[in-house]
Amino acid sequence: MTKTIIRFGVIGCGLMGKEFASAAARWCHLTGVEYEPRITAVCDANPEATKWFRELVPSVTKAYSDYRELLADPDVDAVYCAVPHNLHAELYIDIIRSGKHLLGEKPFGIDREANRRIVAEMAARPDVLVRCSSEFPFFPGAYRIGQWVREGRFGKIIEVEAGFWHSSDLDPLKVINWKRRIATNGEYGCMGDLGMHVLHLPLRFGWRPNSVRALLQKVVETRPDGKGGSAPCETWDNAILACDVKTEDQRFPMVLSMKRIAPGHANTWFIRINGTELSAEYSTKNPKQIRSLPYQPGGEQAWHELDVPYQSAYPTITGGIFEFGFSDSILQMWSAFCDELVNRGGMKQPLYCATPEEAAESHELFTAALESDRTGQTVYIGGRDSLEAAGQSAG
Repeated sequence: MTKTIIRFGVIGCGLMGKEFASAAARWCHLTGVEYEPRITAVCDANPEATKWFRELVPSVTKAYSDYRELLADPDVDAVYCAVPHNLHAELYIDIIRSGKHLLGEKPFGIDREANRRIVAEMAARPDVLVRCSSEFPFFPGAYRIGQWVREGRFGKIIEVEAGFWHSSDLDPLKVINWKRRIATNGEYGCMGDLGMHVLHLPLRFGWRPNSVRALLQKVVETRPDGKGGSAPCETWDNAILACDVKTEDQRFPMVLSMKRIAPGHANTWFIRINGTELSAEYSTKNPKQIRSLPYQPGGEQAWHELDVPYQSAYPTITGGIFEFGFSDSILQMWSAFCDELVNRGGMKQPLYCATPEEAAESHELFTAALESDRTGQTVYIGGRDSLEAAGQSAG
């Protein structure tokens, strides 16, 4: 099989940049795909950060400290960009303007205004494929739930819960980093950093929040500054968003939670859907297991536990008895990006990466959540049904 080679540049050579490169090294793990990414250039403001790539990724032939030099490189077709949120607008706009395809990290801008600038640049370059990184829906159990939603198996939706929890900031002695500062992470805090993962599937299913009542929490107020002193933690640790979802034919509650301080959860993503004909839940806490409760009127109500096979969106050499993990989900997500880039509307399977439009909707929700926390009120999002809501309040 002749494969289309997609030459990638990586901007931001930290943890996620390394994960991305590691996934490329495992491309032989996939079967039956006619495209292959090849990382040819890397860039980081700290030249030392590129050393790992230069030493361990044979396809890398160029390393830059100025991202503009990478964008001018004719041997780069697409870019994976993983930088702090305050840099998203400038870098993403320049990447799109250069004509190189972009897989960027969430939240696609430090705030709503920055996000709108990125979206405006996309409109000027419709030929450039732009997508947002979100790996968890590619876990086999999540992929299976997505199939069930598309097949209409849940009946009328009763309620939905989705979340992303981890305990990485439980230790109050952990030195402060950029995610704790509004200037670099943004006022959204944990919502901006974790929320797109939580919203990816609900938005894909058409379950857009109509209103939100937010409970935002700062658990650790100060942290060591790494210089012998302490520094204030400016951003939110945990967020619980109670949302009202209205579709063309139904209305139901949806609870979204994003937590940096969730004791006992190293990195847990989950989704639960309760419906009149089927209920189901999946969590990366038990990556091989999906729980479901099919129901017929008058029938028994019993939860079933199923070990889902390894297989996700794209076939692999791994047998179904083995356990799927985070590095596998990145490989699957990257394959979806390459599949869409090469085949556009003719992708091999229906789960494409999170879109900038979905990222924009997350900004609308998070902005409303900040207002809800400030006012202690339910906030209607983007003006949706605001007149109806005002009428209900008056009545």
